[in-house]
Amino acid sequence: MVSAGQAERRVYDALLEDQFAANRQMAFVSGPRQVGKTTTCRRHADAYHNWDNLDDRALLLAGPAALAERLGVHRLSAASPVALFDELHKFPRWKPFLKGIHDTYGDRLRIIVTGSSRLDIYRRGGDSLMGRYFGYRMHPFSVAEVVSRDLPDAERIVRSPRPVEAAELDALWTHGGYPEPFLRRDQRFSRRWRSLRLRQLVREDVRDLTRVQQIDQMELLVRQLSRGSGRQLVYGTLAGETRVAVDTVRRWIASLCDFHLGFLVRPWFRNVSRSLRKEPKWYLRDWADIEDVGSRSETFVACHLLKAVDGWNDLGLGRFELGYLRDKEKREVDFLVVRDGRPWFLAEVKHRETALGPALAHFQRQVGAPFAFQVVVDADFVDADCFASPGPPLVVPARTLLSQFL
Repeated sequence: MVSAGQAERRVYDALLEDQFAANRQMAFVSGPRQVGKTTTCRRHADAYHNWDNLDDRALLLAGPAALAERLGVHRLSAASPVALFDELHKFPRWKPFLKGIHDTYGDRLRIIVTGSSRLDIYRRGGDSLMGRYFGYRMHPFSVAEVVSRDLPDAERIVRSPRPVEAAELDALWTHGGYPEPFLRRDQRFSRRWRSLRLRQLVREDVRDLTRVQQIDQMELLVRQLSRGSGRQLVYGTLAGETRVAVDTVRRWIASLCDFHLGFLVRPWFRNVSRSLRKEPKWYLRDWADIEDVGSRSETFVACHLLKAVDGWNDLGLGRFELGYLRDKEKREVDFLVVRDGRPWFLAEVKHRETALGPALAHFQRQVGAPFAFQVVVDADFVDADCFASPGPPLVVPARTLLSQFL
């Protein structure tokens, strides 16, 4: 069982150790609110500086030389000190500051930059830091991370399957993968935590960092999206329900993706005859508040796949994409994972159904993916490698397949 003490180490601890053992670039760690970025990164830092702390702010404003003196970069040491900067994006000149300290002291200092999910947005505003950092995206706990905190093997990125204890899987399913509710495992606390997080995201993050003025209508859109995880987005319908323009809805949904309320999965259409090409599907980042068991199952698997795809990309293990398949005859497969430009595996999610649907085989033939899985969430673990050999569609337990990812 994962306890608060055991949770002190996550797969991202191994990732940061690998980063500083092999690279001199800064580590930019981003991700949703309360996913554990600061807690994890502080374990790897010799000094922690938070822009919101007035004393830390005064030191940062004094410039790179003052900071280097405080960190002792001029003194002989067995290893380079690691400095962690939190909420630094609130400093208007944070990019020149980092560029200066990295260019001057980068051979004697290691740097981690983290903060809220807003770091992703601010990072896009120019290329002055190009080549000076590697970005890492942190996700909540997953089945694979519950059973293993190690990084995947570069030679074979899918792990050997490992069983997850029933209590752990139940906690993930019931409370979600965000560390605090997952570890507390108290339903009353989890409900209050999710409500507060959602209110902070809309009323603070979105309002403060975008030009959205119609917050009440934005909240109505959030309510609609929260009820529709796993569905195709029909922007015109959402615009009518919220009484705003279609382009406004598109911008708002893009902002909600930036702030990690949810994410979009777009259709893959290469080699797919009569495919749909425009309509993305929307998924919440937190599956625990979804009442419909089918939607929760699909979102549960979607979040695991996104974590794996992001992690493999961040680790430089290849170029990975997550999409879905649908044609004009309304045949559909929930997910397609693409590796280095080629379809790798398909995944159709069911809560209990084990009879194979015809769409998996149909689309597997069309796109040429070596693997196709019908992923059953409510199925017992099977100690067998889902990726042992390519072949026709296979019914697999979610707890087996997901244990092989990140």
